[in-house]
Amino acid sequence: MATASSSDSVGADLDRWIAQMPEGVDPGIEAARQRIGRISRQFGQVLARAAARHELSVGDWEALSVLRRSGPPYVRTPKQLAETLGITSGTVSVRIDRLIRAGLAEPVSSADGRSRPVGLTRKGRQRWSAATKERTSYEQRIFSGALTSEQLAELNPLLTALLARFEEEFGPASRHDVNRSTT
Repeated sequence: MATASSSDSVGADLDRWIAQMPEGVDPGIEAARQRIGRISRQFGQVLARAAARHELSVGDWEALSVLRRSGPPYVRTPKQLAETLGITSGTVSVRIDRLIRAGLAEPVSSADGRSRPVGLTRKGRQRWSAATKERTSYEQRIFSGALTSEQLAELNPLLTALLARFEEEFGPASRHDVNRSTT
C-alpha cells in the first residue's frame, strides 16, 4: 500500500498505521506529516542536549535567545519575553529569576516603574553562544550524515513551499513552540 521506506520509524509502521486510519487518508501525506513531526521533536532533543551540557534548560536557552536576538543592549521586559515565547507571566518570572541567580541576566533600571526589564549579561551571552554553537554542530553532523549539500539545496525550497502554504491557511508560524509547561 505505502511506498515509504522502512528505514526509519515512520516507514516501519506506516502500513499498519494507515490500515487503522479512516478511509481516504493519503499515505504519502501521512508519512510526510509523521516524519516532519518526528524530526521536529528530534530537533528538540538536540537543543535539550546542547542546553544541558551548558547547564541550561531549554526554557533558559529560549529566554537567552530572545534577549540575544533583541540586539544591543539585549534588554526585554518580562511581558515582551512572555509574549515572544508564548508563556505565562508566572513562567517567565521563574525563568528570569533563575537566569539572574545564575548570573546570565540582570535587572535593568527603567523609567517605567511598572516593569522589571531584564538584560543579558556577558556571561549569559557567552553561555548562549556556546550552547548554540554546540546545537548547530550536532545539527551539521546529522545533516551531513544524511544529506548531500545538493539534497539539502533541494529540500529547503520544498519545505519553503509547504510552510508558505500552511502560513497562507493559518497565518505566520510562531518562531517558538508555545504553551509549553517547561520552565
